[in-house]
This record gives sequence, C-alpha cells and structure tokens, in this order.
Amino acid sequence: MLNRRRLRAIRRLCTLAAALVTTATLTTGNALASESSTEEKRVHNAMQIVFRPDMPNAFCTIGAVGTDNYGREIAISAGHCLRDPDYADREIHEDIGPIYDRHDIGFGPIGYVRYFKDPEGSLLGYHPTKDYMVIELVKGVTPSAQGPHLKQTGQMEVPGGKVSPNALTPALANERLLGAAWSNTNELVVSGQKGVWYGRITSNANGMYQCHAPNEKGDSGGPAIWHVPGSEYPSEANGFQASGPWAGITTGTMPSYPQYAYTSSANILADLRARDAASSADVYGAGFEVTPNP
Repeated sequence: MLNRRRLRAIRRLCTLAAALVTTATLTTGNALASESSTEEKRVHNAMQIVFRPDMPNAFCTIGAVGTDNYGREIAISAGHCLRDPDYADREIHEDIGPIYDRHDIGFGPIGYVRYFKDPEGSLLGYHPTKDYMVIELVKGVTPSAQGPHLKQTGQMEVPGGKVSPNALTPALANERLLGAAWSNTNELVVSGQKGVWYGRITSNANGMYQCHAPNEKGDSGGPAIWHVPGSEYPSEANGFQASGPWAGITTGTMPSYPQYAYTSSANILADLRARDAASSADVYGAGFEVTPNP
C-alpha cells in the first residue's frame, strides 16, 4: 500500500512535456513492476516509450542502451519528455517513474526514470546542452545495440575535437564534439517515425547539432549515429540498415535552418561524468557505454 507522500510523488513526476500535447499523470497501479516474465525482452535504440499505459500516443524514444560504471543497465532518452521541478536535475532513487515499451505495454515497466534535465526556462522547451534522461532498466530485460535500423558500435570519440561545454578538464575523447562539415565527413544517421535519414552536420552550437535529417514529435530521445566515412548508407538495397558509433539523441526543432536538432552524446557523457565527480554517491548513468549485445 502506497503512502500519500509516495502517491503524490507518482502523480507529480511523470507529467509529460507540453511538446507531447497530452499531459500524463501516473496512478498507483502504473508504478507496479512486472519483472517475473520469463519471455526475453530486448530493449534497443529507437524503441518508443510511454510513461502511462493508458496514454500510448504520448511517447518519446530511446536513443541508446548500455551500462554505467556501477554495473547498472541504462537507457538514454530526452530530458524534456518529463516536467516536474521537484524531481528535475536530481537522482531519483524511488521507483516512481515507470517506463513502458509503447508496443508491448503488457510486459510491464522496462525501467524507471533515474534522472532528467528540465528546460530551466529555455524558450526552446529543452535545456540547450543537457537535454537528456537516464532510465535504469529492470532485471530480466536484455539490452541490445541493434535497433530496427541502426546498430550502435560504441560511443563517438573525436580526439582533438572541440570540448563539450559540460566537460571536466581534461576532457575525454568521447566528450569532444563533431564539427560542422561542408562535405560528408561528419554526417548523422537517424531513425524515427519518418524513417531512416542521414545528413551532414551544418551547425554545432555547444554540442547541439543541426542537420537536415528530419524528426517529428515523439522522436525525442531517439538515436543518432555517426556515418563512418566509406560505410554503407541506409537504402532500400540493404533494408535501410546502418551502423556506427552513438553520436547523440533527437532533441526536436530549432528556429534556424535546418531546424532539426540533436543533442550530442559528448554533452551527455560529459555531464554525467561531471555530476558523478561532484557527487558523494553513485550517479546513475555515469561512465555510460553502449552495450555490445547484438
């Protein structure tokens, strides 16, 4: 039996962002895990996720799946998918923010929200460099690097690249940013409701990549990989498949052209490490690495 304080917390936590159109409020029943299933459940990039089983059309998307420095299985999505000043920008140890696979809600929660960053007054509707969410996966699910179209081969590393504004000194190679390119040197490949698209990075403002590859509402948090020069582009001939290191997550749109925006993996990884260094306790997601599991 949940006490009133816990019930209020459940109802407050998972109020979806205004960008998702519908506002969700959790109930006590939604917070109950279903971890006893013996059926294998893969959790992968581009999986659409919901915060309330009775609101399947208010959803976001998983961008990457892996493990952290503390042995926890973790998924990354977009921070602006949630709004609650009492829980934003802090570790959430309580199991009060269940996450469901939009297309298999009957399985029960695949994980719980452990951290999300709110917009902090930004008119964009998301924090300009830290728009991410950390989800701890439940026992019994299988993390996978293979999404429906994108296979993630580790994390993007840019030795000698511009340092993320969130990074400590010295910055790690995976905390450095891809540059804007006038050729196909730095291109993103993304997967979402519009299909699989690729395009060069035309602008990089503190790790917020702008790219012609489109996204739409609900794709927030979804995967972006770096197109490895010389590797195959997704096409009908190869089933629209592509592989490459995880380079970021879908953020949404910006007022400038091209309007499609992606938060770099460097910004996320740098902020996780900086928060972990400043904390006296383990930070969920710190040291995140994409799973090698197929």
